[in-house]
Amino acid sequence: MNKAILQFLQKQTCAGICCVDEQNKPYCFSCFYAFDPASGILYFKSSVETRHAQLLKKNPVIAGTVLPDKLNKLVVAGVQFQGMILDEQHSLAEKGAGFYLAQYPVSLAIPGKVWAVQLDFIKMTDSSKLFGKKLLWSREEGAGS
Repeated sequence: MNKAILQFLQKQTCAGICCVDEQNKPYCFSCFYAFDPASGILYFKSSVETRHAQLLKKNPVIAGTVLPDKLNKLVVAGVQFQGMILDEQHSLAEKGAGFYLAQYPVSLAIPGKVWAVQLDFIKMTDSSKLFGKKLLWSREEGAGS
């Protein structure tokens, strides 16, 4: 994964994630996340009773966005991504609770489950160096541009 994408995802804390309901209509939610650059997995915590948790169990395909925690209206920057919720028995999902807790210790006091998102495609816009600069990465190609 491109170094600029890795650094951006590690610096930010909040993602908007979209899944689909039974009628294939989009359903979006926001969450705090922890990004593991070694595995390229994005972890978030949510109650299993939420609407989105129920939808993710039925259809694990997701898309989302990450914007800078502090917006600068003169510099356009952000990430759009597509991915898949990993089954909780997956080895990368099993380590998610510990990884998430290390970044957000207060989350121990909040009930919920840590979910693991395998990122499959990322498009990053970064105008800090060149206006409209796009960086692309996909798990299939394993390369950035």
